[in-house]
Parts: sequence; structure tokens; C-alpha cells
Amino acid sequence: MNLAQHPLFVSLTPVFLLIALGYLAGRRGWIRDTAVKDLSNLVFLILIPALLFRTMASVHLEELDLRPVLAYFPVVLLVFFTVVAWRGFSRESVVVAMAGVFSNMVMIGITLAELAYGKPALVTMLTLVSVHAFILLSVGSVVLELVVAREARERGETTPPLWATLGSVIKGTVIHPIPLPILCGLLYAQTGWALPVVVDKPLQLLGSAFGPIALVLVGVSLARTPLAGHWRPALGVSLVKNLLLPLLVGLSAWGLGITGLPLTVMVVAAALPVGANVFLFAQRYDTAQALTTASMGLSTVLALFTLSVVMTAMAWLNPLAG
Repeated sequence: MNLAQHPLFVSLTPVFLLIALGYLAGRRGWIRDTAVKDLSNLVFLILIPALLFRTMASVHLEELDLRPVLAYFPVVLLVFFTVVAWRGFSRESVVVAMAGVFSNMVMIGITLAELAYGKPALVTMLTLVSVHAFILLSVGSVVLELVVAREARERGETTPPLWATLGSVIKGTVIHPIPLPILCGLLYAQTGWALPVVVDKPLQLLGSAFGPIALVLVGVSLARTPLAGHWRPALGVSLVKNLLLPLLVGLSAWGLGITGLPLTVMVVAAALPVGANVFLFAQRYDTAQALTTASMGLSTVLALFTLSVVMTAMAWLNPLAG
């Protein structure tokens, strides 16, 4: 089999070509800053909910394997809290720790999983996606609020109770364009009803548009990412995210007896570059914004090579996934 026909090449090439096209469009000014937010809203508020709902509307709970969640997130949280402890309890350390564990599962992972491993891979990927934002955004928000509260106490200011903050975080992460359509799709699937054609076809068309537009937007964002002055710390974050985390997740999954396609999807999900939600944290809490954007950009560029290495290794170590 020549290189052009190799499954890894066939699945990764479209992903990175679309990202490169978005990068070119961003650098040339074909997609202006004012349009990026509108395109992001199109992806997150219309296209991704359509894809998630339609995919999960055919998944029955008895067929859903929750072992990937049990293997993935304890490792992610262990790495997160280890980085926070190592760097010190501060806003910057929490945001940097989040960058080291928060994967770009939505804009890159979903499309890559389907291209590389087919629709069966989406069940495992979407199982992780369904709780990925909920768990990490909740934990990150609570820890950051604790940091902010400590800073306020040191200044002699009063702060709201932690339970109020926790309630607000949970509400915001459940009523969200990613977890909500997944939960709604799962609930609909339990009725045993098939989606009517007049509903299913528009959802299929919207879901098909998600992948290309999302990947082009990744490239546009990459074109606007400053790396100067932040190479060394960004490289450290990127290596933790792109290589260390998938290694630990793979060992955890193997320890729980997970094999075949679910194991490969979990490791690939962990090897994805830093997700955009981390920058929103940095922006909201006004800390490490330049380092966060540099880490996002560098980890995405490095993913051209690290994802190839991880996927090749998994094809060799876990041939059942093929």
C-alpha cells in the first residue's frame, strides 16, 4: 500500500488541509475578525447540536459503554491537579493546567474520529464529549473561583458562598450547545422512535457541514495566534497535552480492560490539541491569555506530527481497532 492510500494519511490529510486553508484565509484577510464570531456561533449553536442530536438519537443506553469515561477523566483530573500543585495555587497555574488536559474534541476530534475510524468511533468520542466540557469546565470554574475568593479575602473583600458559584457553573455547563443535544438525543433514542425523514435529512445536512467549517475556523484562529515570547512554556504545555496525556489515558484504559476501537478513540481524543474553551477561561479571569493562545497554536501545529505518531502507534499496538 502506497502512502497516498494509507488509512492514516487518508484520514489526517483532509483535517490538516482544511486547517491550512483556514490559516491561509485568516492570514490573507478573507475571513475578517468580525466574521469569526458569527461563524463560531453557526458552528456551536446550529451545526454541532444537529450532529450531536442526530448521532445520539440512535444510541440506546444499554449499548452505551461508560468505561471510557471512568478511565479517561480520573487521569485528566490527576494531571490537572498535579500541574496546579506544582505551579502553585494561582489563576495562571489553573489556566495552564486546563490547557494541558482540555482537548479540542469538538472542532477536530469528532471529524477526525469519523474520518479515521468510521461512524462507530463516534459513539465513544461523543460519550467523552458529552461529559468532557461538563466535568472540566465545572472543576476549572470552581478552582478558579476558589483562587479569586482567596485573593478577595486577602484584600479584605466579601465573596459569594461556594455553593452559589457551584450551582451557577453546573447550570451553565448543562444548558450548553454540546451536552444538551447529546442528552436530548439519548432521551429520544430511548423512545424507540426513528427520526422522521423531514427532520432527519436537514439534521444530516447540517451535521455534514460541521466538520469542514469547524476545521477552517481552527485555521483562522491559528493565523491570529501570537507565539513570540512564549515558545518555551507553550512547548511544555503542548508536550503534556499531545503526548503525556494520551500515554496516561492509554495505560488507564488498558488497566480497565478496554481494547479495540474504544481504546484507540480514547487515546486519540487525549492526543488532540488544546481546545478553545481554555482561552475563554484565560480571558474571563484575565490571566495567561498570551500563553494560552500560544499553547493552543503550538499544540495544533505539533498535532500534525504527534497525532500521526499516536495514531500509528495505536494501529500497531491495538490492531483490533481496525
